[in-house]
Amino acid sequence: MAATPREGSDYRLRAREIPVGAQMLFVAFGALVLVPLLTGLNPNVALFCAGCGTLLYQLLTKGRIPIFLGSSFAFIAPIMFCVKTYGIAATTGALAAVGVVYAAVALVIHLRGPAFLTRLLPTIVTGPVIMVIGLILAPVGVAMAMGKTGDGAAVLFPERTAMLVSFFSLAVTVAVAIYGRGMLRLVPILCGIGAGYLLSLSLGMVDFSAVAAAPWFAVPSFTAPSFSIDAMVVIVPVAIAPIIEHFGGILAIGQVTGRNYLENPGVDRSLLGDGVATALAGFLGGPPLTTYAEVTGAVALTKIYNPALMTWAALTALCLAFIGKLGALLQSIPTPVMGGIMLLLFGAIMVVGLNSLVLAGADLMEPRNMVIVALIIVLGMGRMAFSLGGLHLEGIGLAGVAGVLLNLLLPLPRKKE
Repeated sequence: MAATPREGSDYRLRAREIPVGAQMLFVAFGALVLVPLLTGLNPNVALFCAGCGTLLYQLLTKGRIPIFLGSSFAFIAPIMFCVKTYGIAATTGALAAVGVVYAAVALVIHLRGPAFLTRLLPTIVTGPVIMVIGLILAPVGVAMAMGKTGDGAAVLFPERTAMLVSFFSLAVTVAVAIYGRGMLRLVPILCGIGAGYLLSLSLGMVDFSAVAAAPWFAVPSFTAPSFSIDAMVVIVPVAIAPIIEHFGGILAIGQVTGRNYLENPGVDRSLLGDGVATALAGFLGGPPLTTYAEVTGAVALTKIYNPALMTWAALTALCLAFIGKLGALLQSIPTPVMGGIMLLLFGAIMVVGLNSLVLAGADLMEPRNMVIVALIIVLGMGRMAFSLGGLHLEGIGLAGVAGVLLNLLLPLPRKKE
């Protein structure tokens, strides 16, 4: 039975809703800036891209969906690899290409309907890919939690001190996620980072010299992209998972507001909006964007369904992007604080993939399913590399492509009589 539309879903800018809209950014803030802090991108640029991207999304979806676009966690592993291997410019060029892929898929959905996507990218492919994204990052989180750089090559803080800070940050995050009430429960990452930062400050681990030197007002440090085929073949295949997640995000906000956004304005328009926003972020040097479930939770909690709330959130993000000291302050967070959060975050990403297989009722002992899941995980976790001419696939990228091909080529199991 279709849900009954609820009041308050029409787009109207009301000044009295500015604080509620700003609160939506507060809900998204921890996750939004966490991605650039982990990957070496600029947090002020990420704020700017989230603000601009959300406004573009609203324009392309006719201002009908109360969704906020923030930094996507799915791309953390390939971004970290590509920044280290090919540089930031080539990485952001590949991220811009991800936006083009979103737009291309949106066009196909417009022409053929959304059913083809579930046939091309079923849960038996996307679930293991999401699991690999989380698992492949585990060593990075552990190294940072122990006071080392992400690759474990250098020691930044004494191990005992680092682990005290990292596990305290982790404990606060877990406690807020489980025991928090109301709006507090929607910001466990922000609470964990704040608590860990205060502890590390008391232990003398924070260097404020960059904060003191930073100006109050500064244009974000945008980075022009370059285009590398090698970087693209690492990053672009990862788009498989976020495209599927986008459907889930639209369904979730539709259930909250009682409206069918898959039909009006249409999932093709929604994915196109996400694609254009992600392409813009890539051209400016920011992380790719995705719908934020925590903001959807905040909409459900406040019961204010006006999409204009996200306009105020986006405008608040744009304003904060030009505060130079904010970016410097965020970059002063010690690595053990981030490491503690990452221990939970990367494990949670893996659980999301696993849960999707459970909810789909996938029989992993069925030979076809076993082959697909096993090869995706082993190829991804083993960092298998494959080169043919100018094409190079490795790790998550190879795992994603292999999963799609196996799903298309392997025969479906015979139905039992």
